[in-house]
Amino acid sequence: MLMLSQNPHDAYRKVQVNARILGSDPKDLVAICFEQVVSELGRAIRANDAGDTGSRSDGLTRAIAAITALEMGLDRNNPVAGALEHLYSAARETILDCVMTFDTGALAEVRSDFAEIGAALTAAG
Repeated sequence: MLMLSQNPHDAYRKVQVNARILGSDPKDLVAICFEQVVSELGRAIRANDAGDTGSRSDGLTRAIAAITALEMGLDRNNPVAGALEHLYSAARETILDCVMTFDTGALAEVRSDFAEIGAALTAAG
């Protein structure tokens, strides 16, 4: 019943993401989280431009959830863990700041950073 009350696009996206997660190894899960941050920040920016505060809020919330998942899975013994922890913390702070005062430029920058790192991770495969 819950799925019927959702936007069909959102329901399809949720099913698609869940299917990808079920068949993923840890590296794939990291890539999915990076993709989700990029996708959801893009969604929030588009929604803001359209004046759709509900979708904007959903996008920001889902981006934060993906960043939280990345933080929870961070291997603190990895030499780049400190840099990633800083990236995640700064991204979260920027996104939370945009809840009250939306800043398209700041979100676009975070989105670009995650897209670039996600592409590098995928290429390193």
